[in-house]
Amino acid sequence: MAQQNQVNNIDKNRKFREIKRHRSVYALLVIPLAYYIIFKYIPIWNGQIAFRDFMPNDGVVGSKWIGLRHFGTFVKSFYFVELLRNTLFYSFGKLLVSVPAAIILAVTLFECTKPKLAKVVQTLAYLPHFLSWVIMYGILLALLAPGDGVVNDIIKVLGGQPVAFMTNTNTFPWIIILSDAWKEMGWSAIIFIAALIGIDPSLFEAAMVEGVSAPQRVWYITLPSIRPVIVMVVLLRLGTILDAGFNQMFMLYSIPVYSVADIIDTWVYRQGLLEFQFGLATAVGIFKGVIGLMLVATSNWMVRKVSDSSLF
Repeated sequence: MAQQNQVNNIDKNRKFREIKRHRSVYALLVIPLAYYIIFKYIPIWNGQIAFRDFMPNDGVVGSKWIGLRHFGTFVKSFYFVELLRNTLFYSFGKLLVSVPAAIILAVTLFECTKPKLAKVVQTLAYLPHFLSWVIMYGILLALLAPGDGVVNDIIKVLGGQPVAFMTNTNTFPWIIILSDAWKEMGWSAIIFIAALIGIDPSLFEAAMVEGVSAPQRVWYITLPSIRPVIVMVVLLRLGTILDAGFNQMFMLYSIPVYSVADIIDTWVYRQGLLEFQFGLATAVGIFKGVIGLMLVATSNWMVRKVSDSSLF
């Protein structure tokens, strides 16, 4: 027993010396840890607002406990089915368009034999990510406005009639999905480019010696090599499947397209914030989190059944 205690003390001293030697590295963790504690974990306590008739004057604990009433209000809402349908449509639409687009861009840049061209394309692809949706709305309006938009000018030159893209229920959903892909494609490609850089170069060299064509290298070497990263990205996106992009939708939607544009987050904004129903807004947030957790767990379980790649 004494010998075991001595070994444990030696291990503790060794770990302490290692931490002390790398103290500057551990110090870098202070800021992110403080961020998550202050803005993520402490607010969990206030999550009980979802189960209370919250009154600011009474505080969180002093407000009356009402159980699942807010959840029932949301589920029984006249707009619940429409909100859920629109939210899932945009979320899955963005997932099915944005992720493949980011993979294609990453592979194209990786396979490009002209470094200068690749850098220019990479920079242009990254740029929209740093623009706010306010600026993106101005760009889309300049392109799609029915009166003097660039696209409609081309349509009129070709003899067609102008189309009100932003207020048409048939075209508006595709504007949302494609504009999101345009804005985030370059930024999303970063993680795939990082995964591509980590592929063993000898695999490509052996393939070239065997006379394998470029498309075959992509299909049989590149994509299988980054499959774990693709699975991870998809699983993480499924965790936020009920976040269809509030900022984008809030900037682009209008009354004529409410039936296809109103999502859970915009409804929460109107009901929870404009109407000061903070408990209802919190309940919907918890609802979204639970659904996201279930989707991630289920998807991860299914992926593990058919593949050796999974999130956990």
